[in-house]
Amino acid sequence: MADIDPSFTRLVPAELAIIVPTFNEAANVAPLVEAVARALPGVRWEMVFVDDDSPDGTSEAVRRMAQADARVRIVHRYNRRGLASACIEGILATAAPYVAVMDSDHQHDERIVATMLTRIKQGGVDLVVGSRYMEGGGLGEWSRGRVLASQLATRMASSLTRVSMSDPMSGFFLMRRDAFMRSLPNLSSVGYKILLDIAASAPTPLRIAEVPYTFRMREHGESKLDSLVLWEYLQLILDKAFGHLIPPRFMSFALVGGFGIFVHFLVLTLMYKGVGISFDMSQAIASIVAISNNFFLNNALTYRDQRLKGRSLLYGWISFNLVCATGAAANIGIADWLFGRDTYWILSAIPGVLISVVWNYAMSSLFTWRRK
Repeated sequence: MADIDPSFTRLVPAELAIIVPTFNEAANVAPLVEAVARALPGVRWEMVFVDDDSPDGTSEAVRRMAQADARVRIVHRYNRRGLASACIEGILATAAPYVAVMDSDHQHDERIVATMLTRIKQGGVDLVVGSRYMEGGGLGEWSRGRVLASQLATRMASSLTRVSMSDPMSGFFLMRRDAFMRSLPNLSSVGYKILLDIAASAPTPLRIAEVPYTFRMREHGESKLDSLVLWEYLQLILDKAFGHLIPPRFMSFALVGGFGIFVHFLVLTLMYKGVGISFDMSQAIASIVAISNNFFLNNALTYRDQRLKGRSLLYGWISFNLVCATGAAANIGIADWLFGRDTYWILSAIPGVLISVVWNYAMSSLFTWRRK
């Protein structure tokens, strides 16, 4: 039998698609493709990079590879951010019956992908997870603080997934497409833990197997983990618990608004009781400070995927104040009217604050963080 031209095998439809979300990973993509190619001999695979318009030229680097290797593909997203949503778009962009998700920074061990694929082909499971916590796995050189935080998050996640899984916080897994499609209608696309989202969104508990691996250290680029991933994780937890009743972005708005109320009363108290400014002037100052507080927190937390920067941040702050002007006027007017009728000053402020908060919720999504 004549040998098959290797270039021809690359035109055969892929049985496995590896989804790799990227942001500023230009130095990592080529070594990752080479490592995966070595780890999957004889497997018909393709790698779908989903890049969030990286300023370091990641998408251009992937396109150059794609010109030489048809197994490499690029989904270039513009004006959109988010690891979970990137993974979802990447999976939907391929027809492969098996899909895997892994990071681009070489922290996930590509050498176990073949084992994961073999296990799922044996039948009886919908999802194979690369686990750091089962026997044979490890967290590498993590600090003790990060280990403890991961273990706490894992315990919280286990209560949502309804399945036995040692590492529900893993970002390294391989699954059947049909299993993913069953979870798709209920996915939150919130935060960075897509595995937890998929498992918690499945209409029936997923059948899961695990393969151990040791988490490796990043070689190039900077970690995308920061203090705000905890906020995104809490958003996901809240959405899985209450998302069928309240949209997750609104819940985030509510939490920010609650803190804004605290800021409002703090400033009001300082101005009215501490400095001795008149109540209506104190209320006006407190409203301005609270509105600005809500804007910057919502920009950093609620709309992290649409975060305004540079000149857009200034324009956004201006628009946020403009759309809140009516609410602020009502806030001051109602509170002053109540206070003038001998209502206790705290009770006078509450109705006005609530009107201002509701107005912020309704209008900011239309005029400040609107999608282009």
